[in-house]
Amino acid sequence: MRIEILVREVRKKQNMKFETLAKKANISKGTLSKIERQEVEPRLSTMILIALALKVELKELYKIHF
Repeated sequence: MRIEILVREVRKKQNMKFETLAKKANISKGTLSKIERQEVEPRLSTMILIALALKVELKELYKIHF
């Protein structure tokens, strides 16, 4: 099973700039970049901040592949 993080896709659908999301979620641009490129496994607390900033449910930021 693989979990795909959809932050970039959701952000782009909302036409939100990268820098805007980082600021609204109160996370560094470097951290957000690594999350969007799936280079790190983010903490749940960070994903909650991103979901709140994007005004989506947390589950909308994940896709599970079996």
